[in-house]
Amino acid sequence: MSDTTPSGASARFTPRIFSGIKPSGGLTLGNYLGAIKRFVEMQDGEHETIYCVVDLHAITVWQDPAALPGMTREVAAGYLAAGVDPDRSILFNQARVGAHAELAWLFNTVARMGWMNRMTQWKEKAGKNAEKQSLGLFAYPSLMAADILLYHATHVPVGEDQKQHVELTRDIAAKFNHDYGCEFFPMTEPLIDGPGMRIMNLRDGTKKMSKSGESDMERINMLDDADTIAKKFKKARTDPAPLPETVEGLAERPEARNLVEIYAALSNTTPEAVIAEHAGAGWGTFKPALADLAVEKLAPISAEMARLMGDPAEIDRIMAKGADRAREIADPILARTTEIMGLLR
Repeated sequence: MSDTTPSGASARFTPRIFSGIKPSGGLTLGNYLGAIKRFVEMQDGEHETIYCVVDLHAITVWQDPAALPGMTREVAAGYLAAGVDPDRSILFNQARVGAHAELAWLFNTVARMGWMNRMTQWKEKAGKNAEKQSLGLFAYPSLMAADILLYHATHVPVGEDQKQHVELTRDIAAKFNHDYGCEFFPMTEPLIDGPGMRIMNLRDGTKKMSKSGESDMERINMLDDADTIAKKFKKARTDPAPLPETVEGLAERPEARNLVEIYAALSNTTPEAVIAEHAGAGWGTFKPALADLAVEKLAPISAEMARLMGDPAEIDRIMAKGADRAREIADPILARTTEIMGLLR
C-alpha cells in the first residue's frame, strides 16, 4: 500500500498509525477485511504502525474473566497470522500499558458530556437502558481518544461507523491545545478507503457482520476451516436476480452488494472490476467462485491462527515485547501531558 498523507494531517508530528480491535468474541471476516488486512498493507508505508488488542474497551461490558485472556490472544494471533510483523509494527494488548487508562482519565476532564451524549454508538448500545450501562461504556470514546493521542498518532484506519470517534479525538485534542495554550496533540486524520470496509451479515445484508450474531451462519469466523467457509458462502442469502451489468445495479440489493464487495476485498480489486468479470452470472456460479476465493485466502490464516493459539506463551512474549516498545513512546507523552496540566509527578 502506498503511503498517502491527507492534507490536513499535522505535518510536524512523526507519521504514525494507531488502531486496535476488541477481544470480545472470535475474530470474523469483517475484522480481517475491514481492519487487519489493511494493517498488514500499511506496514509497507512511511508511517510507524502501532496495533493493539484493546482489552480495556472490551470490559466496558461484562466479560468472563476466565475467557478474556484467550480472546485477547486470539486477536493477537489473528494479527500475526494475517501478516502483522512484530518487528516492523508494535503489537501489544492495551492493559499492559497503564498510560492508556491514565490519559483517558485526564481526557475525561477535557471532554464534555454533550459530546459523549451525541455518540451514535452509545445511543445504539445503551438504547432504552442507558441508566443501567457502565460509566466505562459512556466514556468509551474518551479512552479511544487516549489510545490514539498517547502515541501522537497522525492517522487512524477506520470504517465509516467509527469516523465519529476520530472526530471526537480531534475535538479533545483541539480543546486541550486551546485550554493549555499549546500545540501538543496532533489533529488525527481518519483513513477510510477501499472495498470491504464494512462487511455485512451473510443472512441480512442490512446488518454489520458481528461476533455476537444469533446464528453462526451469519458470519465467517477466522478460525473456521475450509469446508465451513465454503458452506457458509454457498448458503449466504441472495435475491433471485443475477448480477447486474453495472455496480449501480446493486444499489437496492444489500445481500448482492455485500457478496460483491467481499469478493473485491479478497481479490484486491474493486466492485466495478468484479461486476465487469461476472455481469449476468447467477448465484449458482458466483457463490461457489466466491467460496473458492475465500478458502484460498483465509484457510492459511485460519491454520496459522490455530497453530499460534497452541503456544499462548509465545503470543504473550510477543505482546509483552510490544508493550515495552509502546511505553517508550507513550510514557514521555503522558509525562509531558501531566506537566502541561500542572500535575506534580
